[in-house]
Amino acid sequence: MSLKESLHIMVVDDMSTSRGLICQALDEIGISNYSSEVDGRDALPKLVARPVHLVISDQNMPHLEGLGLLEALRQNKSTSRIGFILVTGTPTPEIIGQGQKLGLNNLLKKPFTVPAMQQCIESVVGRL
Repeated sequence: MSLKESLHIMVVDDMSTSRGLICQALDEIGISNYSSEVDGRDALPKLVARPVHLVISDQNMPHLEGLGLLEALRQNKSTSRIGFILVTGTPTPEIIGQGQKLGLNNLLKKPFTVPAMQQCIESVVGRL
């Protein structure tokens, strides 16, 4: 079984269009084992109950932003090692710095291309 076939990803984004673009990119890359949630608050209990290999999360969401979700995942033993990619249109030095402190694996700036998404994922999980 290839990495593409075995990799489990959760996409977390409150905007259906953005969520759809991320999922479409995953499809084009050849990754089919993914699920999605509309914000960090909904994603967190599902990730604790059933951890995935990688989370691709938007930063700006209601209830629980991307970095808040990352922090909660890093504090839980069963989710502390999940790969985490933050997607944002505004990668400010503050966001980047806080992400690094929390153990962010990578950051992808919106808008993104499918090759950029694949390269970003590969930097976290290895060659697909």
